[in-house]
Amino acid sequence: MPGGAVAGGRKAAAGAEAGGAEKAAPAKKKAASAKSPATKKAAGAKTAAKKAATTKAASKKAATRKAGATNVTTKKAIKKKPVAVPEKATADVKGASGVKTVSAKPPAAESRTALVRRARRIDRELAEVFPYAHPELDFDNPFQLVVATVLSAQTTDLRVNQTTPALFAKYPTPEDLAAANPEEVEEILRPTGFFRAKTKSVMGLSKALVENYGGEVPGRLEDLVKLPGVGRKTAFVVLGNAFGRPGITVDTHFQRLVRRWQWTEQTDPDKIEAEIGALFPKSDWTDLSHHVIWHGRRICHARKPACGACPIAPLCPAYGEGETDPEKAKKLLKYEKGGFPGQRLNPPQSYLDAGGKPAPPLGAG
Repeated sequence: MPGGAVAGGRKAAAGAEAGGAEKAAPAKKKAASAKSPATKKAAGAKTAAKKAATTKAASKKAATRKAGATNVTTKKAIKKKPVAVPEKATADVKGASGVKTVSAKPPAAESRTALVRRARRIDRELAEVFPYAHPELDFDNPFQLVVATVLSAQTTDLRVNQTTPALFAKYPTPEDLAAANPEEVEEILRPTGFFRAKTKSVMGLSKALVENYGGEVPGRLEDLVKLPGVGRKTAFVVLGNAFGRPGITVDTHFQRLVRRWQWTEQTDPDKIEAEIGALFPKSDWTDLSHHVIWHGRRICHARKPACGACPIAPLCPAYGEGETDPEKAKKLLKYEKGGFPGQRLNPPQSYLDAGGKPAPPLGAG
């Protein structure tokens, strides 16, 4: 019996333990069930946060991609397109044909060597277009040339050429002009503008020639610039065209074009003369002046250049500042390039042979 009792006790204890375990299981399950919503909520929040972060990253990536596309589009939009410019023309600009696609600007950092080569090539091209380039003032001797050049200030060579025949017919020598009646000279020079000041200058330089140089025009720069009304520009015109001594004539056309071509950034005529002179052999200076000035008067005008008819357009950094349409540009051409008379009443035969027409005398037409 004691053994049975013990066994019974053990059985009862096992039963009680099992019962306790069964009671504990529902409690744990209940606790787990009670905990599950909070856990699920936390997990859900975590998932939502992760999803939001992913969405944000995707949005940022998309925005970046869009911005990149916009930049590319913008760059493409502002990128300058190549422009079509005429190929090198012959002396007959009207016969120019064909186009060549080039950049409108030379390299931003053009080396000194590249500048010299481009400048000299432009001069060679212009020499082909204007093989008959010459001083556009009528003259028979150095005295007539120096007087005509002084009179050309603030007026055209054409107007001077129409005025000087009467002046030189009445006063053919420095002695004659020095002793003239100022009022009579003023009346002759009236068409040139600023006639009183010009009368004073030409009579003054005539007197200086008589008193200091025996009535002869000196052939040295330092002597010429001492004459009334004569500066470096006038002196180089006389030296280059009456004495055959090289010089650069920095007039308004020359200044405008060499700056457009980026040969110099100077604005002072003396500094322009020095910088351009350094780009070319001295023997080229006089003809260079003619080529540049002729191009400026006929094609590369101040207000509206005829870019579409320009023979050196592929070499010009300023291409596009004027009319680029070839047909419209041809209508802007002046003098013989536009089929009109030149500025000289008595031009050289080479000019006439090339198709140039002499200008009419004062009062004609």
